[in-house]
Amino acid sequence: MTTPPQISFTEIELDAIAAAKGRVAIFVEGEGKLGLAARRVNRLTKGALGRFVASEAFSKMKQGDAKTLGYPVGFAADAVDVVKLNRRATVPDARKAGAALARLQGGDDCLVMAGNNTRCSEIAFGFAMRAYGFDAHKTGDKTTPGAVTFAVAKPEEVAAQSAPLAAVVEGVFFTRDLVNEPANVLTTDDFAARLAAMHELGLEVEILEEADLAKLGMRTLLAVGEGSESPSKVVVMTWNGGGDEAPLALVGKGVVFDTGGISIKPAGGMEDMTMDMGGAGVVSGVMRTLALRKAKANVVGLVGLVENMPDGRAQRPGDVVRSMKGDTVEVINTDAEGRLVLCDVMWYAQERFNPSGMIDLATLTGAVIIGLGHENAGVFSNNDALCNAFLKAAEAEGEGAWRLPLSPGYDEQLKSRIADVKNVGGRPAGSITAAKFLQRFVKEECPWIHLDIAGVASLTKESTLAPKGATGWGVMALDRMIRDKFEG
Repeated sequence: MTTPPQISFTEIELDAIAAAKGRVAIFVEGEGKLGLAARRVNRLTKGALGRFVASEAFSKMKQGDAKTLGYPVGFAADAVDVVKLNRRATVPDARKAGAALARLQGGDDCLVMAGNNTRCSEIAFGFAMRAYGFDAHKTGDKTTPGAVTFAVAKPEEVAAQSAPLAAVVEGVFFTRDLVNEPANVLTTDDFAARLAAMHELGLEVEILEEADLAKLGMRTLLAVGEGSESPSKVVVMTWNGGGDEAPLALVGKGVVFDTGGISIKPAGGMEDMTMDMGGAGVVSGVMRTLALRKAKANVVGLVGLVENMPDGRAQRPGDVVRSMKGDTVEVINTDAEGRLVLCDVMWYAQERFNPSGMIDLATLTGAVIIGLGHENAGVFSNNDALCNAFLKAAEAEGEGAWRLPLSPGYDEQLKSRIADVKNVGGRPAGSITAAKFLQRFVKEECPWIHLDIAGVASLTKESTLAPKGATGWGVMALDRMIRDKFEG
């Protein structure tokens, strides 16, 4: 997987500034007050920093923004990066500042004079998150990031604060790699193998093959993959870090490529359907994070891995399939396949683990993008306490999420003439009717959240903490919710 940058923390040594190679980063408060490191830089540059801080350009900078003074006189470094950030910065501004420095780093070494800023670990977290790049399939010159050193007032304390954040970074990078991989590389076999390798971190990993799924009665899941040469699978990852309590279940849609099947998608943009396993990617990243930071909670992650292809054996519009639960489903549109995968895995999760709660994630509907754009995931829930805990965690981590209704009236759109339910309810409220379909497979006593992440899993432009492409949305929020709600 893509390796996060190795960030070291050291004592502040002002004499190291002049000799540092590559880039030196310093922080200036909003009103232009220069700290010890900034004053040393100002002296070395014969007042150039002070003139910049007094300029209109600095006054127009927002908290967390960075500007470069190139090839400063009196330095071995090629550049001084000036970051506008208050000593008692907010978490979002601190992460934004770190991300701004990562954008500027390139292949240079970087000495970050973070000093006694109260958010040093969050600055480092933002730096690490934005330092991601996916170049596994490029054969030309690749940029190798330089060394990153944070000079801080209390290095051991900051390093301790950064350790659990580093586990989150690795989980996010793992998710981004999975979502960015092309489908000829990330087959169902390859995906399962990457998850199986996480047993080295202490996860229990079990792979259910097609024969196992058939015996369990997962016919809706198997029907989705009937047209593919790649075998359908369910991977179960278990982390037992708590006591005797029932686990939280995370369930992810893992459609490694989605042509739409017989209801084939238009050619334009179909290449983006390599990201249709985004829900499974997030579940995998969360499980990796929990194992790395030795979370004191019981969590089970289940992902349904399939490929939706057109073929002589593929399921057809009009087919009726019986789910593991026993409900029959009339398949109106084979491109509404994710819910067919999820419903069987969700039922299996409840039957086997009797979880304390269940959260499913899926790049499920284009309708959620029409409703919420690329700023928020759609959130649906049958339990206010669990839902509010997630929304609080998502807000704290800056991951957009918006709750949508699950009113009984929407069930009418899913009524079938020949089966118990249809797999689509038409264009109106498409993301809601998809959630209502899934709700049929949630036991009444099970607290449940459905997260439709179609608009946030992968972006065509960079965000604050990620370059273009896979974002890893959800790993931070779910890890935060587990820490806050499920760890004693």
